[in-house]
Amino acid sequence: MKNVEIKKVGLEDLAKLQAISRQTFHETFASLNSAENMLAYLEASFSLEKLGLEIHESDFYFAMDGNEPVAYLKVNLAPAQTELQETGGLEIERIYVLKSQQGKGYGSALFDLALEMAAEKGAGYIWLGVWEKNVAAIEFYTKKGMEIFDSHVFTLGNEEQLDFLMRRPLYLSPETAKTNGQSLRKN
Repeated sequence: MKNVEIKKVGLEDLAKLQAISRQTFHETFASLNSAENMLAYLEASFSLEKLGLEIHESDFYFAMDGNEPVAYLKVNLAPAQTELQETGGLEIERIYVLKSQQGKGYGSALFDLALEMAAEKGAGYIWLGVWEKNVAAIEFYTKKGMEIFDSHVFTLGNEEQLDFLMRRPLYLSPETAKTNGQSLRKN
């Protein structure tokens, strides 16, 4: 995997954050959802106003290719977390990579950053929600040592969908790490 440049997103980056958020969400989910539901979600969730508010509550990071973001990460600590709101965990709310850049290590670099942030914040685990039909993402997170522990409803436009909730302890046991092809992370 190549060395990935990661940049913290600031208010001056809102237009780029909006553009990559809309593009990656559309690339990931448009083929499995109605155009009306996609448009409703993109307008509601990725407006400049909403993203501007989220930047004050959560941390966003770009993975960069030169001067352009090709992937991004959004992480939440309690009380900004969407579901659990527990002080012992860090939520990965979004890791999205442009379709043309997938498989180049950007998602892994952002996942590793989330692990490092969780360790720095004293969290014992990371967690996230992933759509049950997003098989590629579920496989990616499973390889990273995450396991399904629950589910919740995610509303896209006027449709209710099922998200799996996945969790991973910050430090994997030697057996789990070997099974998932991961090295143990220690500070």
